[in-house]
Amino acid sequence: MNSPEIKEFIRENSSLFWYIPENKKEDISLELIVETILNYGNLDSIKKLIKISGIKQVAAIFFNAKGRKELNYYPEIRNYFSLLFRKYA
Repeated sequence: MNSPEIKEFIRENSSLFWYIPENKKEDISLELIVETILNYGNLDSIKKLIKISGIKQVAAIFFNAKGRKELNYYPEIRNYFSLLFRKYA
């Protein structure tokens, strides 16, 4: 179950989750939120996600993406956030 802050964050970035039915958006996993925001979000949404969830948790989710999930990140996004999280998380 997502916290009220995460639910509000999902509503603010609802257009990025266009493929998920409206009645199920608030229940999406934090893994999917991190993947979507890092790939498609703007700088403000990325900063807000890190503020809400914490950089260590976002980094853990990012680095735990193995196999097919790892391929869901664009190569330049994967490279940038690998460097950023290794330095700051």
